[in-house]
Amino acid sequence: MLIDIVSDTVCPWCFIGKRRLERALAERPALDVQIGWRPFQLNPDMPPEGMDRQAYLAAKFGGDTRARRTYAPVLDAARGEGIEIDYDRIRKMPNTLASHRLIRWAAASDVQYRIVELLFRRYFLEGEDISDHGVLVEISRQAGMDADQVAAWLAEGRDIDIIRSEDKVAREMGIRGVPCFVFDRRYALSGAQDPEVILQVLDLAAKEAREGVTQPA
Repeated sequence: MLIDIVSDTVCPWCFIGKRRLERALAERPALDVQIGWRPFQLNPDMPPEGMDRQAYLAAKFGGDTRARRTYAPVLDAARGEGIEIDYDRIRKMPNTLASHRLIRWAAASDVQYRIVELLFRRYFLEGEDISDHGVLVEISRQAGMDADQVAAWLAEGRDIDIIRSEDKVAREMGIRGVPCFVFDRRYALSGAQDPEVILQVLDLAAKEAREGVTQPA
């Protein structure tokens, strides 16, 4: 089964959704799954250098106090999945274009899933700037990629237009928020749904695959 996950690397619900998908898949160990990650930028107009997080919170929520109230349910949901998000360590709201490029390149080395996990951890748990090329190169090295090649590709701007195009396609498909899980290019499930909900879609897609059900032309 092919599962495409449309997500952004600064989206806390995407991190939570990843954990919930993992819990659902653990209930179906015999299911043969191939997971691919697709780009979506929650802040497509973010300056290339990113911006100070406090300035970002002030612009989006009107300040830190309102932001903390807004993020409280997110933090609770994250803790429920064993994720201890530390927003106090995050100093910059990054532009995520470079991190999506790294995820794209990771597919060729079959380490996309590992790269996504490391990006989430570096940003949400350690507060690192995941737009910084040095950080991304180190992440690629940790995942077993050719770090020198990644550094060169980042420097030359490789695949920037491709990521922007894929982001545009996601929006044209009607995706307005992430995560969005697409099962066998047949069923889409929006949001960080509970594992029980994910299982319902997994089972339906698996049943139709076994029965050879196809979508009408």
